[in-house]
Amino acid sequence: MTQGVIELKDIHLSLGRGASRVHILKGISLSIARGEAAGFVGPSGSGKSTLLMALAGLERPDSGSILVDGQPMERLDEDALARFRGQKIGIIFQSFHLIPTMTALENVAIPLELAGRADAFTRAAEELQLVGLSERLSHYPAQLSGGEQQRVAIARALAPGPAILVADEPTGNLDEANGTAIADLLFALRRERGTTLVLVTHDNALAARCDRTIRLRSGRVEDVRMNAASLAVAAQ
Repeated sequence: MTQGVIELKDIHLSLGRGASRVHILKGISLSIARGEAAGFVGPSGSGKSTLLMALAGLERPDSGSILVDGQPMERLDEDALARFRGQKIGIIFQSFHLIPTMTALENVAIPLELAGRADAFTRAAEELQLVGLSERLSHYPAQLSGGEQQRVAIARALAPGPAILVADEPTGNLDEANGTAIADLLFALRRERGTTLVLVTHDNALAARCDRTIRLRSGRVEDVRMNAASLAVAAQ
């Protein structure tokens, strides 16, 4: 059986300290194939976002193993983990997480500069053009709409050319029209680049656009469902 680009084996993860410590993830095992789009759904508190943060290396599990592109994440110290994440994983947050004192161009250039890219600003401008913001390079986040800010966040996540894109409620802070536009953009860019997409959403229609929908409940995988797009490809 072909190994997935993401492999989670018996992941347990708790958050908090002492009496307030809560067991969030309870023995999760999953494999996500290279180029697949996987959507995580489930009620609030089911562990969706925590799982996303764990596979992105932003939370360390108590036990179990996470392999990303063949690399055991638990073997990396914090500096090595940050470098690996910068090379392999792009992250999109619900609340955009743009730096308010930097322009759209500067926000997108940050990960490229950290990677030592001499063409950071040229590359950043190209990415902003691809997400439809070529006229907004010098605008600050406060001068952009919510949809535009999320486009900047997508450009920033994709600029280093990551193999994996993780998105936590990427349309959660947007109205319906902007949410649909951002979802269309996200899936179009994913198809063009062959990027593995892992997203968390409360929107069942958005999850249904993925190859698989993975439902969590109380920190465990409750159900895994192949979606129509994936079934159509399999039938060919």
